[in-house]
Amino acid sequence: MSVRLPSLTGLRAFEAAARHLSFTRAAEELNVTQTAISHQIRRLEDQLGLKLFVRRHRALALTQAGAAYLPAVSGAFEDLRRATARVTAARDEGVLTVSTLPTLAAKWLVPRLMEFQTRHPDIEVRLTTSPQLVDLRRDDVDLAIRWGHGQWPGLRADYLMNDELFPVCAPSYAETVGALDSPADLANHTLLHVSPNPESWRQWLTAAGFPDLEGKRNITFDLQLTALEAAMDGMGVAIGRARTVERDLQAGRLVRPFALASPANAGFYVCAPEEESEIPKIVRFREWVMEVARRSPTLEA
Repeated sequence: MSVRLPSLTGLRAFEAAARHLSFTRAAEELNVTQTAISHQIRRLEDQLGLKLFVRRHRALALTQAGAAYLPAVSGAFEDLRRATARVTAARDEGVLTVSTLPTLAAKWLVPRLMEFQTRHPDIEVRLTTSPQLVDLRRDDVDLAIRWGHGQWPGLRADYLMNDELFPVCAPSYAETVGALDSPADLANHTLLHVSPNPESWRQWLTAAGFPDLEGKRNITFDLQLTALEAAMDGMGVAIGRARTVERDLQAGRLVRPFALASPANAGFYVCAPEEESEIPKIVRFREWVMEVARRSPTLEA
């Protein structure tokens, strides 16, 4: 006896709503209205002759039938995603979308990218940047260079390189604003902060023996890239990451007023969805960027 399958639209709405336990968040994910999600699920329930959700005031829960149905529906959509990835891989073989942090892209990856293009002229790299973690599947990203501890469900994460923190400023800054002979002198200066990494200054100051030191003035930016530009313009002292300030130090655009460096508490990883991690274009970029990282100066862990 054949069983007629219910509406695919209804199944998609059910899977998203069950995953979030929220019609509102499901609507946001699927780019439809909450009313549309509610109607699609009610139609699905009518087709099945079963209630899938218990609707309470400001709360949503799965019924026993809904909880039993969800794993199979989620698995089916995951199989579809994987099959679609395999089918479209050949079509998109020549295009590789890479996501990473804005500062790492501008200061470390882009200056080296020509080497990859010369070595692999058949691959067109599309570089996207975001200070937030992207969803590689949802955002159509092939590969990402992420900062963290290498543990992201569903992703293959290969360790790329470590990093370390230390203050940086413009070469003429101390001469025009005031001495920077000791970390204690930072109390007389403007400290440039980055909102996504609020503990960077505290981490270095703690390593320097001044955990409670406060700057004379504080300016906060939403990107490390902007904070470094402000430091180069003489606005204050920023916390630099070795991997992203090395070229500015070599060119004399920035200087290190203190020799002390604090090892960062995580590292950079090259990440791709597990089921797509062996696609040739991803393998070629991963091998290349890891080779580049090995050629970079080694930092103490």
